[in-house]
This record gives sequence, C-alpha cells and structure tokens, in this order.
Amino acid sequence: MSSLFLHPALTNCRRLFLSNYEIMSHIGVHDFEKKAEQRVLFNVELFIPLSESTPTRDQLSEVVDYDFIRNTIKEHIAQGHVQLQETLCDHIARTLLAHPKVKAVQISTQKPDVYPDCEAVGVEVFQIKAA
Repeated sequence: MSSLFLHPALTNCRRLFLSNYEIMSHIGVHDFEKKAEQRVLFNVELFIPLSESTPTRDQLSEVVDYDFIRNTIKEHIAQGHVQLQETLCDHIARTLLAHPKVKAVQISTQKPDVYPDCEAVGVEVFQIKAA
C-alpha cells in the first residue's frame, strides 16, 4: 500500500493505479534521443475520495475509468517531442488532477534504455488538489 495514504488530506480515499504502462515516446535532450522513439514506463496513482468512488449500482460511470489514465498519457505523448521527463510528468499530473473526482495524483516515468549500466532513469511527482 502506498505510504501516501498516511497524508491527512488523503483520509477516506481509494487508490486507483496503473503500473508499468509502456509506451514509445519522443523524449530526451541528447542527440541520440531526438533521433528515435524510446520506451517510457509510466506508474500512476490517483487518490479519489470514497464518496466519489464507491459504486452503488456496480456501474463504470460511478468510478474513475482506468482508460482515463491511459488516454491522458497517450494524448500527451501524441503532442510530440518533449525534452524532459519532469515536463512530461508535470503536464500529465495536472491533466489527471483536473478530473473532478481526483483529489491527488502521483506519477513517475522511467526511461529503461538510456544507460546500459542501470535499470532506468526517471522522475516522480506528487500533487494534491487545493482544498
């Protein structure tokens, strides 16, 4: 379980997550990164108040759909080359947080193919919607 649940603003929230979503992306500042797409892994956690995500009729319309997360990422990737993972994470986090049911978001990106001597390089951001 995420340690973010210990944050007082996330009391009575449900955690919705997408793990290791892999998508090819034009990203990076180095010349070799500007010449071709590369794999980027996304990990996303959305925190949604139980009052906004507890279904009573067992219907998708009562919760936040996982497709919303995937489609948000795909739409940002489709906009073209981004130099920094920080920029990409920040933009996606803002879009996800704009959803009326989402109270907080944590997102990380990893580029697993940049260096041969490590598993990945990446960045992570966490944002809570202002009360």
